[in-house]
Amino acid sequence: MARPRQTIVSLDDTPYYHCCSRVVRKAFLCGIDNSTGENFEHRREWVDSRILELATIFAIDICAYAVMSNHLHVVVKVDAARVKQWSDKDVLVQWHKGFKGTLLTQKFVKGEDLNEFELNTVNDCITQYRQRLVDISWFMRSLSEPIARMANKEDKCTGRFWEGRFKSQALLDEAAVLSCMAYVDLNPIRAKMATTPETSDYTSIQRRINSAIKGEQPAELLPFVGNERLDMPNGLMFSVKDYIVLVEDTGRIIREDKRGAISSSSQAILNRLNIPAENWLKITTEFGLLFKGAVGALPALTEYCEHLKRKRRQGAANCQRWLCA
Repeated sequence: MARPRQTIVSLDDTPYYHCCSRVVRKAFLCGIDNSTGENFEHRREWVDSRILELATIFAIDICAYAVMSNHLHVVVKVDAARVKQWSDKDVLVQWHKGFKGTLLTQKFVKGEDLNEFELNTVNDCITQYRQRLVDISWFMRSLSEPIARMANKEDKCTGRFWEGRFKSQALLDEAAVLSCMAYVDLNPIRAKMATTPETSDYTSIQRRINSAIKGEQPAELLPFVGNERLDMPNGLMFSVKDYIVLVEDTGRIIREDKRGAISSSSQAILNRLNIPAENWLKITTEFGLLFKGAVGALPALTEYCEHLKRKRRQGAANCQRWLCA
């Protein structure tokens, strides 16, 4: 039975979550349908653009994503501290970037006079919007609904485009986050849709590589900020160069037609994560099969379950086996 979302998300334990959503019947509604020959590849561009657009609206950063022919993956970081720092007007401005709001919230942003009753109504809206702007369910809903409407209009039909619920899992430590990111970024290579990370269309790794060539990091994605230090900026630890090399090394090993090996820089990352190379290859090829619930070291998993009042640590055996040397 599917769990209510509030029994999965615990921002006290981690801001990182892996979300996956599939189209109905697992059909190729975003790629090339081999049975009919119809090409829906342009819809992957719709999804790609919408993910990046929502990152400018919500206080939710994109760590990694991959838009496949019949499903999508996205790894996000919920930035609850950022939304708390936003003023009431900031919250409304952010919300209005993607949603109409109300006539009163529009007037408030414009600085028009409102009576006491109207101000109270606006304050209620601000409280609601502030909560929604860090809500993963609202993020995924805002991603899926416009795509479904566009696809149904194009197909001249009605009904569901996506399956009813997206799947989400908490990533409880940096080993879980990085291995899940690599798993997501390597999706097209595992599916034989691409041969290298740089040719993996509609993925975060392709976007990171294209920016790295220019000596930059993509503004749309959560950046890599190096090792932990004082005044740590918001971002992923490790360097972007090391992460790209790690994904490249892993992709070469996964491909049957390429000879590959873990380089010294990649091995240094795995040593820091305390993950043996053979475990890393298993995780990054079978993450979705190995882990059905929260992912992380046993102490973090235990604490997560306690906070959510769960009696059973789902997936504890696999966490112990694959994430602990």
